[in-house]
Amino acid sequence: MQHSPVTLGRHVIEEEHRHHPTTGDLSRLLLQVAFVAKILAREIGRAALVGQLGLVGEKNATGDSQKKLDVFANNTAVEAFAETGLVAGMVSEELEQVQQIATGAQAKYWLYTDPLDGSSNTDTNGSMGTIFGIYRSPLVSEQTPLLRKGAEQVVAGYVLYGTSTMLVYTSGHGVNGFTLDRELGEFLLSHKDIRCPQRGRYYSANLGHYYDWSPGVRKFIDHVEESDPTTGRPLGLRYSGALVADVHRILVDGGIYLYPPDAAHRDGKLRLTYECAPLGFVVEQAGGRANTGRARILDIEPKSIHERAPLAIGSVNDVLLYEKFFSEALGATG
Repeated sequence: MQHSPVTLGRHVIEEEHRHHPTTGDLSRLLLQVAFVAKILAREIGRAALVGQLGLVGEKNATGDSQKKLDVFANNTAVEAFAETGLVAGMVSEELEQVQQIATGAQAKYWLYTDPLDGSSNTDTNGSMGTIFGIYRSPLVSEQTPLLRKGAEQVVAGYVLYGTSTMLVYTSGHGVNGFTLDRELGEFLLSHKDIRCPQRGRYYSANLGHYYDWSPGVRKFIDHVEESDPTTGRPLGLRYSGALVADVHRILVDGGIYLYPPDAAHRDGKLRLTYECAPLGFVVEQAGGRANTGRARILDIEPKSIHERAPLAIGSVNDVLLYEKFFSEALGATG
């Protein structure tokens, strides 16, 4: 007998009953993430027809050029989560300061998000994504941003807008993926209990920065590009310029995504709180590893909401090998 498909709504309610107090709060938040994703999937698909391509002529909080879809995605997220009354505030790549959303006893959560990752791909019909991490709020002023370790997230995940729209999330009990059935308007369970292979066939990196990287990083790249069939080398290079798309490939097929420090970004380029930490939580829950080269991503306590960090993420064995090259080079120069 063919089983009926499991909707995201049914799945998150069952998971919350199994692992969390049955307030229904996390279910409501995840369903709102899905609602935002449906709106963005629709808008991305018709952007060229409704004048949503191109720049708005401004920089965002981290100095990147803002696309029209960046602004639309951020405003959509703020409005959607304001409706729940559950989110005290939101930290976003598109906002210089914390966006206060709700007050009162129900506002027990904080949302960290990159509303539209990979927006440089908007004008070329490339893949994009949304990244989110949710924390419980302690008894502090609603105006105070929570600078918490990534390990304290209660839910994290991402949405990938590609050939299909896929939502992947974890609440600390494994990782599951849901594909949007556009005719039904529902996210359906398509990737149950995702596990990241211990070793992979691919690496993902922007090799345009090769000569700006440290000797250890360059030696690692040279190593994985050498031919050695006994260890599965060389690894294939896959890089799209969209963090979510590249990490999703690594999560499913195995390998390593890396964005090391370079001459222009001594602390790395990716943002710790709403890019590295949520993706690190997902990949670790799938049996993978996320590190800066020196420290576990989820153990870092951020000092600011837009703090940057280097990132090496993916299969355990591949990330450990990267850390080995990274640390040996530091030892040789130290």
